[in-house]
Amino acid sequence: MAAASHGHNPAAWTGVTITFIGFCVSGVAMIIPAVWLFWVGMVVVVLGGVVGKAMSMAGMGKQATTHTHAVAAAAETKTAVTV
Repeated sequence: MAAASHGHNPAAWTGVTITFIGFCVSGVAMIIPAVWLFWVGMVVVVLGGVVGKAMSMAGMGKQATTHTHAVAAAAETKTAVTV
């Protein structure tokens, strides 16, 4: 996945960081019985997804490419067979 640059962008990192913080808050709320804090953490989890998607739509996500690895590999195979 690293070769495809999967998730290596500000939108992904920000969304995952916010979601992770929300899970941590909810986890602490389960240890100390605080139902309201659990739901605050769940709201933060959802907020992380929304922020990540909004940042991606704003251009801070993975940029679309015209060629994928599969298309490039198929083109190389086709030229190797016809030569």
